[in-house]
Amino acid sequence: MVWHDQPLRQHIINLLRGGHAHIEFDRAVGDLPAELRGSKPAGLPYSIWQLLEHMRIAQRDILEFSRNPKHVSPAWPKGYWPRSEAPPDEAAWTKSIKDFRADHKAMEKLVADPSLDLFARIPHGDGQTLLREALLVADHNAYHLGQIVTVRRLLGAWSP
Repeated sequence: MVWHDQPLRQHIINLLRGGHAHIEFDRAVGDLPAELRGSKPAGLPYSIWQLLEHMRIAQRDILEFSRNPKHVSPAWPKGYWPRSEAPPDEAAWTKSIKDFRADHKAMEKLVADPSLDLFARIPHGDGQTLLREALLVADHNAYHLGQIVTVRRLLGAWSP
C-alpha cells in the first residue's frame, strides 16, 4: 500500500467489536436465563437461540470464504438457520457462543494483518475484498444483535 492503512484497520476492528453504534456481543447474549433461549415473543419469527446460531453460521461462512479458497457455503437459506427454536442443551449454547467469539477473533486477526491487502479482490470470489467481508460481518452482526435485544425486551429479560 502507498498509504498507511493502520487507522482504517483499527476502525474496522472497533466496528466489529461493537460498543459504539451497536451493542457488544457479550452484553447482548450474557446473563440470559436458560429457559428463555428458545422462546419466541408473539409476532416475532425467531428465538434468541435461532438468532445466535444464524449469526455464528453466517460469520463462519464469511470468515472461511475470506481465507479458504476451498470453502463451500451452506445452502441458502436453510443452511444458515438452526433446526430447533431452542438449544438442545447447555453445552450447545456454550459452544455456539465460544465458536462465535473464536471466529470473530479470527476475522479481527485477518483485518489486523498488514500483509493482507484490504482492497485486493479475493481470488476465489467474484469481486469481494477482505474489507467488504469484514464490513459485512460487522453489519450483519449489528443487525441481529439489535434483534436479540428486542427479543430480550419483549421477554422481560433486558435491563438497560
